[in-house]
Amino acid sequence: MRLGVGHTKSACYLGYITQAIVNNFAPLLFLTFQSDFGISLTVIGMMITVNFGVQLLVDLVSSRIVDKLGYRPCMVAAHLLAAAGLLLLALLPNVLPQPAVGLFAASAVYAVGGGLLEVLVSPVIEGCPSKNKQAAMSMLHSFYCWGQVAVVGLSTLYFALAGVERWELLACIWALLPLLNAVYFLFVPIFPLVEEGEGMKIGQLLSSRVFWLLVVLMFCAGSAEQAISQWASAFAEAGLHVSKAVGDLLGPCLFALLMGTSRLLYSLFGGKLNMRRALAVTAIGCAGGYAMCAFAPQGAAWLGLAGCGAVGFFVGIMWPGTFSLSSARLPKGGTALFALLALAGDVGCSVGPSAVGALSDAFGGSLQAGIAFGIAFPLLLFVALFFYREKGTQTKMLER
Repeated sequence: MRLGVGHTKSACYLGYITQAIVNNFAPLLFLTFQSDFGISLTVIGMMITVNFGVQLLVDLVSSRIVDKLGYRPCMVAAHLLAAAGLLLLALLPNVLPQPAVGLFAASAVYAVGGGLLEVLVSPVIEGCPSKNKQAAMSMLHSFYCWGQVAVVGLSTLYFALAGVERWELLACIWALLPLLNAVYFLFVPIFPLVEEGEGMKIGQLLSSRVFWLLVVLMFCAGSAEQAISQWASAFAEAGLHVSKAVGDLLGPCLFALLMGTSRLLYSLFGGKLNMRRALAVTAIGCAGGYAMCAFAPQGAAWLGLAGCGAVGFFVGIMWPGTFSLSSARLPKGGTALFALLALAGDVGCSVGPSAVGALSDAFGGSLQAGIAFGIAFPLLLFVALFFYREKGTQTKMLER
């Protein structure tokens, strides 16, 4: 049986669910790691730094590797590394003398896979024949949200039924998806984003003014998304005084569900919308959601949670929307463009939540004060869009 473009898209959707597993499974077990292995939360929290740092490094060097080896072998390798990291997560902490070393090693392995997926999946979708590439990109990124909801929801259900002490088996179960998808990618057709040798080089991109404007948009998209996403569970627990399981469902699950919904709606009905204007509207809506979280009065925790959901909904199309803008403005950007934009987005994903945490500490542990600072990210994106113009004579000077 000959596989068509629909199978390529399905494999890419599963690739983004794999990335959601890589990024969201281990954080659910941080307290378990602390109790089982006697590791401090500070050391355990460094797993996030390892995961993020390795993905940044992969973003930085991957374009040369992908252009040399091709998309298919790199995509298969990315899934195999993600699966290997999850399997090592279940194995190494229990067999090594220092469990923390095992946790960090496993994190590094699946982070390489996650970093490659971030660079590879979007350009593969962009290369697929499609009447509406913006809709295809938004649909793709919605699957990261559905993956996040599935990881949190199904893992919570598993822990309730089987017990959190059996988390190693669940890690192995989650590893099956990237293993099977690696096989899938051996057979699906992959369409080149640009003809071989015609893609822009990194130096050409760095000398383009419009590229740097797109970098700012991507940084703001990552910051606006993660500044609230990483703190959603803590915000729910602190505001409603509920258990962690309920906090996870009301916080990050609600956020991811509404973010995925906005991406799905855009992919279905947003084909005629102007992406620049759509991003401007979502930036204002996102800032409003942050304001609801930050300035919700005492006793109105529901308003803060509604704001968290609003941020998820409005931030939904920022990341895929910026990718779509970039592909339209720099059609020969190729793998290098997607890799550098992923790098900018990952930097934003780190800066956003770090800034919220630092500002919260500076104001006596007030999480609302830290979240108030997050308003700056969607507002900065809105300002950057003011300098962006559609492709034409008005922007030729930007491309030089």
